[in-house]
Amino acid sequence: MMDSSKFAGIILASQSPRRQKLLEQMGVAFEVIPSELAEMPVMGDRPNVYVARMALEKALKVAHSYPDHLIIGADTIVAWEDRILGKPATGQEAALMLSLLSGCWHDVWTGLCVCCRKQNIQIVKAAHSSVHFRNVTEAEINEYVETGEPMDKAGAYAIQGKGKKFIKEIQGSYHNIVGLPTLELAKIFETVGIAIDTGSVEALS
Repeated sequence: MMDSSKFAGIILASQSPRRQKLLEQMGVAFEVIPSELAEMPVMGDRPNVYVARMALEKALKVAHSYPDHLIIGADTIVAWEDRILGKPATGQEAALMLSLLSGCWHDVWTGLCVCCRKQNIQIVKAAHSSVHFRNVTEAEINEYVETGEPMDKAGAYAIQGKGKKFIKEIQGSYHNIVGLPTLELAKIFETVGIAIDTGSVEALS
Protein backbone atom coordinates (compact mmCIF):
# COMPACT_ATOMS: atom_id res chain seq x y z
CA MET A 1 0.00 0.00 0.00
CA MET A 2 1.05 3.58 -0.53
CA ASP A 3 1.44 6.49 1.85
CA SER A 4 -0.59 9.54 0.78
CA SER A 5 -0.90 11.16 4.22
CA LYS A 6 0.46 14.50 2.99
CA PHE A 7 -2.84 15.01 1.12
CA ALA A 8 -6.43 15.04 2.37
CA GLY A 9 -7.03 12.15 0.01
CA ILE A 10 -6.70 11.01 -3.57
CA ILE A 11 -9.47 11.51 -6.11
CA LEU A 12 -9.79 9.89 -9.51
CA ALA A 13 -11.65 12.35 -11.73
CA SER A 14 -13.03 9.57 -13.92
CA GLN A 15 -15.87 7.08 -13.69
CA SER A 16 -14.07 4.60 -15.97
CA PRO A 17 -14.20 1.16 -14.31
CA ARG A 18 -11.02 0.25 -16.18
CA ARG A 19 -9.05 3.12 -14.65
CA GLN A 20 -10.51 2.39 -11.23
CA LYS A 21 -9.42 -1.25 -11.41
CA LEU A 22 -5.86 -0.35 -12.44
CA LEU A 23 -5.58 2.20 -9.65
CA GLU A 24 -6.83 -0.36 -7.14
CA GLN A 25 -4.23 -2.85 -8.39
CA MET A 26 -1.55 -0.23 -7.72
CA GLY A 27 -2.58 -0.28 -4.07
CA VAL A 28 -3.98 3.25 -4.15
CA ALA A 29 -6.73 4.27 -1.74
CA PHE A 30 -8.95 6.74 -3.61
CA GLU A 31 -12.46 7.99 -4.19
CA VAL A 32 -14.14 8.59 -7.51
CA ILE A 33 -15.51 12.03 -8.37
CA PRO A 34 -16.08 12.28 -12.14
CA SER A 35 -15.28 15.65 -13.67
CA GLU A 36 -18.39 15.51 -15.91
CA LEU A 37 -16.38 17.61 -18.36
CA ALA A 38 -17.92 17.75 -21.82
CA GLU A 39 -15.79 16.54 -24.72
CA MET A 40 -13.75 19.50 -25.89
CA PRO A 41 -13.18 20.38 -29.57
CA VAL A 42 -9.88 19.29 -31.06
CA MET A 43 -9.09 22.78 -32.42
CA GLY A 44 -6.34 21.43 -34.67
CA ASP A 45 -4.40 19.93 -31.73
CA ARG A 46 -2.03 17.06 -32.30
CA PRO A 47 -3.20 13.92 -30.43
CA ASN A 48 -0.66 14.20 -27.60
CA VAL A 49 -1.51 17.87 -27.03
CA TYR A 50 -5.25 17.20 -27.03
CA VAL A 51 -5.17 14.36 -24.46
CA ALA A 52 -2.86 16.34 -22.18
CA ARG A 53 -5.25 19.32 -22.35
CA MET A 54 -8.27 17.12 -21.62
CA ALA A 55 -6.60 15.41 -18.66
CA LEU A 56 -5.58 18.79 -17.24
CA GLU A 57 -9.07 20.27 -17.61
CA LYS A 58 -10.68 17.23 -15.98
CA ALA A 59 -8.32 17.34 -13.02
CA LEU A 60 -8.61 21.11 -12.54
CA LYS A 61 -12.39 20.98 -12.59
CA VAL A 62 -12.46 18.57 -9.65
CA ALA A 63 -9.52 20.26 -7.90
CA HIS A 64 -11.53 23.49 -7.71
CA SER A 65 -13.87 21.84 -5.18
CA TYR A 66 -11.20 19.71 -3.45
CA PRO A 67 -8.06 21.90 -3.12
CA ASP A 68 -6.51 19.74 -0.37
CA HIS A 69 -6.75 16.51 -2.37
CA LEU A 70 -4.46 15.01 -4.97
CA ILE A 71 -6.50 14.77 -8.15
CA ILE A 72 -5.86 12.34 -11.01
CA GLY A 73 -7.28 13.27 -14.41
CA ALA A 74 -6.94 11.09 -17.50
CA ASP A 75 -8.14 11.01 -21.08
CA THR A 76 -7.50 8.42 -23.79
CA ILE A 77 -7.82 8.71 -27.55
CA VAL A 78 -7.01 6.67 -30.60
CA ALA A 79 -5.24 8.39 -33.49
CA TRP A 80 -5.13 7.03 -37.03
CA GLU A 81 -2.67 8.90 -39.23
CA ASP A 82 -2.84 11.78 -36.70
CA ARG A 83 -6.63 11.88 -37.04
CA ILE A 84 -8.19 11.73 -33.59
CA LEU A 85 -10.83 9.02 -33.17
CA GLY A 86 -12.91 9.62 -30.07
CA LYS A 87 -15.93 7.69 -28.85
CA PRO A 88 -18.36 6.87 -31.67
CA ALA A 89 -21.78 8.52 -31.51
CA THR A 90 -23.52 5.84 -33.59
CA GLY A 91 -23.02 2.24 -34.64
CA GLN A 92 -22.32 3.46 -38.16
CA GLU A 93 -19.55 5.71 -36.89
CA ALA A 94 -18.11 2.83 -34.84
CA ALA A 95 -18.05 0.60 -37.93
CA LEU A 96 -16.30 3.33 -39.92
CA MET A 97 -13.61 3.73 -37.26
CA LEU A 98 -12.98 -0.01 -37.13
CA SER A 99 -12.75 -0.21 -40.92
CA LEU A 100 -10.10 2.55 -40.85
CA LEU A 101 -8.06 0.64 -38.26
CA SER A 102 -8.33 -2.72 -40.05
CA GLY A 103 -4.91 -3.97 -41.15
CA CYS A 104 -3.15 -0.83 -39.88
CA TRP A 105 -1.01 0.47 -37.06
CA HIS A 106 -2.51 3.26 -34.98
CA ASP A 107 -1.55 5.28 -31.93
CA VAL A 108 -3.16 5.31 -28.50
CA TRP A 109 -2.50 8.36 -26.35
CA THR A 110 -3.48 8.81 -22.70
CA GLY A 111 -3.17 12.22 -21.13
CA LEU A 112 -2.43 12.12 -17.41
CA CYS A 113 -2.65 15.01 -14.95
CA VAL A 114 -1.91 14.91 -11.22
CA CYS A 115 -2.58 18.12 -9.31
CA CYS A 116 -3.18 19.59 -5.87
CA ARG A 117 -4.21 23.25 -5.68
CA LYS A 118 -3.18 23.79 -2.05
CA GLN A 119 0.34 22.46 -2.64
CA ASN A 120 0.70 24.05 -6.07
CA ILE A 121 1.24 20.69 -7.78
CA GLN A 122 0.37 20.32 -11.45
CA ILE A 123 2.04 17.60 -13.50
CA VAL A 124 0.82 16.74 -16.99
CA LYS A 125 2.07 13.91 -19.20
CA ALA A 126 1.00 12.19 -22.42
CA ALA A 127 1.79 8.48 -22.73
CA HIS A 128 1.93 6.70 -26.09
CA SER A 129 1.45 3.13 -27.32
CA SER A 130 1.03 1.68 -30.81
CA VAL A 131 -1.46 -1.00 -31.82
CA HIS A 132 -1.56 -3.13 -34.97
CA PHE A 133 -4.97 -4.42 -36.07
CA ARG A 134 -5.17 -7.55 -38.18
CA ASN A 135 -7.33 -7.41 -41.29
CA VAL A 136 -10.92 -7.39 -40.09
CA THR A 137 -13.88 -8.32 -42.28
CA GLU A 138 -17.03 -6.25 -42.60
CA ALA A 139 -19.00 -9.09 -41.04
CA GLU A 140 -16.69 -9.17 -38.02
CA ILE A 141 -17.01 -5.41 -37.61
CA ASN A 142 -20.80 -5.51 -37.77
CA GLU A 143 -20.95 -8.39 -35.30
CA TYR A 144 -18.70 -6.52 -32.87
CA VAL A 145 -20.66 -3.27 -33.17
CA GLU A 146 -23.85 -5.18 -32.38
CA THR A 147 -22.38 -6.20 -29.00
CA GLY A 148 -22.48 -2.53 -27.97
CA GLU A 149 -18.93 -2.63 -26.61
CA PRO A 150 -17.49 -0.03 -29.04
CA MET A 151 -19.94 2.70 -28.10
CA ASP A 152 -18.13 4.17 -25.08
CA LYS A 153 -14.59 3.40 -26.21
CA ALA A 154 -12.09 5.67 -27.93
CA GLY A 155 -11.50 4.30 -31.42
CA ALA A 156 -14.55 2.02 -31.04
CA TYR A 157 -12.81 -0.94 -29.42
CA ALA A 158 -11.78 -2.28 -26.01
CA ILE A 159 -8.45 -4.10 -25.97
CA GLN A 160 -9.34 -5.69 -22.63
CA GLY A 161 -12.73 -6.83 -23.93
CA LYS A 162 -14.10 -8.48 -27.05
CA GLY A 163 -12.00 -6.11 -29.17
CA LYS A 164 -8.81 -7.98 -28.26
CA LYS A 165 -9.53 -10.45 -31.07
CA PHE A 166 -8.65 -7.71 -33.59
CA ILE A 167 -5.20 -7.05 -32.13
CA LYS A 168 -2.17 -8.42 -33.96
CA GLU A 169 0.58 -6.64 -32.02
CA ILE A 170 1.16 -3.82 -29.56
CA GLN A 171 4.19 -1.67 -28.80
CA GLY A 172 4.39 0.20 -25.51
CA SER A 173 2.28 0.05 -22.37
CA TYR A 174 -0.80 -2.18 -22.42
CA HIS A 175 -2.24 -0.26 -19.47
CA ASN A 176 -1.92 2.96 -21.43
CA ILE A 177 -4.16 1.43 -24.10
CA VAL A 178 -6.67 0.40 -21.43
CA GLY A 179 -6.71 3.98 -20.17
CA LEU A 180 -4.21 4.54 -17.34
CA PRO A 181 -0.41 4.37 -17.82
CA THR A 182 0.48 2.90 -14.43
CA LEU A 183 4.26 3.24 -14.71
CA GLU A 184 3.98 6.92 -15.62
CA LEU A 185 1.57 7.46 -12.74
CA ALA A 186 3.91 5.71 -10.30
CA LYS A 187 6.74 8.02 -11.38
CA ILE A 188 4.51 11.05 -10.77
CA PHE A 189 3.57 9.76 -7.32
CA GLU A 190 7.28 9.47 -6.52
CA THR A 191 7.84 13.04 -7.75
CA VAL A 192 5.18 14.43 -5.37
CA GLY A 193 6.58 12.47 -2.43
CA ILE A 194 4.17 9.56 -2.23
CA ALA A 195 5.66 6.19 -1.39
CA ILE A 196 4.46 3.35 -3.61
CA ASP A 197 5.62 -0.19 -4.26
CA THR A 198 7.03 0.24 -7.77
CA GLY A 199 7.73 -3.49 -7.97
CA SER A 200 4.03 -4.25 -7.83
CA VAL A 201 3.37 -1.66 -10.51
CA GLU A 202 5.98 -3.18 -12.81
CA ALA A 203 4.37 -6.57 -12.27
CA LEU A 204 1.10 -5.13 -13.53
CA SER A 205 2.52 -3.81 -16.79
